[in-house]
Amino acid sequence: MPPLSLLIKPVSGACNMCCEYCFYQDVMQNRKKQVLPRMTQETLENLVRRAFVYAEGSVSFAFQGGEPTLIGLSYFEQLIRLQKKYNTRRIAVHNAVQTNGLDLSDDMLDFFAREKFLVGVSLDGDRDTHDLFRKDVSGQPTYEKVLANIRRMQEKNVDFNILCVVTEALSRKGRECMEALKEFPFLQFIPCLDDLDGSKNSGSLTENGYLNFLCDTFDAYYAGFQTGDLVSVRNFDNYISMLLGAPPESCAMAGRCGNYYLIESDGSVYPCDFYVLDEWKMGNINEQSFIRLEKNETGKRFRDRSIPVPEKCRGCRWYMLCRNGCCRERNEDGVNKWCRVYSRFFDYSIERMQRLAAQVSEP
Repeated sequence: MPPLSLLIKPVSGACNMCCEYCFYQDVMQNRKKQVLPRMTQETLENLVRRAFVYAEGSVSFAFQGGEPTLIGLSYFEQLIRLQKKYNTRRIAVHNAVQTNGLDLSDDMLDFFAREKFLVGVSLDGDRDTHDLFRKDVSGQPTYEKVLANIRRMQEKNVDFNILCVVTEALSRKGRECMEALKEFPFLQFIPCLDDLDGSKNSGSLTENGYLNFLCDTFDAYYAGFQTGDLVSVRNFDNYISMLLGAPPESCAMAGRCGNYYLIESDGSVYPCDFYVLDEWKMGNINEQSFIRLEKNETGKRFRDRSIPVPEKCRGCRWYMLCRNGCCRERNEDGVNKWCRVYSRFFDYSIERMQRLAAQVSEP
């Protein structure tokens, strides 16, 4: 059996913030049951037990929401106890949590540090761009609270990175964004998703906006590399690695859907975080093993639809870097909606990327 990657939503889409561009709110509105009840101890134990029966080499438990920390510290403490109970073969275990960073107790942060959780914190650039969309449930800005909690993570030696959603507003401030986040060594930029039906939302990007953002942030990334003030940006790091022959790190950069499992709070299983919809439900972890889920026809059908390579991509000089991206961002013709953006971006950056790849590969 292969390594196992799990993305778990212990409180479903429940959240203590109300971000205007939240893709999961849109997903929930497109299924019969929207926010599901919190994960029970029984479901958590079934999940952990089945994971260690199946996995070889390693198993990754990543928690997301909504806001997963709303489940409370006792849930994560029980997770660790169950991992120790069922990991009888002593395979590698990786734990991570994606949080909005709004309300984190000292006990929670101490726990994350002690148990070596990787914590992803959402912070959208500087105060103005963050507070434009990321407000709490009462409509109040959140930047100051989130930044203060990041400072507490630093003090407590919590391993964390920053996830930044690229909206049209942020796309016009790429340089300012890198300046605001340059003290944090690990960044991940995620283009804001349109709604499932393709309609635009308040954060939706334009081609010019996204291109300008990629170019501006790459300029800062390259400059930092040359001066020794490097900030890791996940997609740029991946391009450099791919130029050196390494495989893509994520399913989006591979251009085909991976074999990971999204576990909703009631135990229901789906093939992707972007498609937690009734039509793609594969089963329930309280009822099916991962061996059965691996062979599930719904999951196979989901993965297979990402495999065909459009004719337009076959002759493209940038296909080895682009791979046609994530299915969620493909047009009706099967071509990635950002095709022209990536083509122009690689024209702009490839010589410097190759230079960085040569520097990295030097003994």
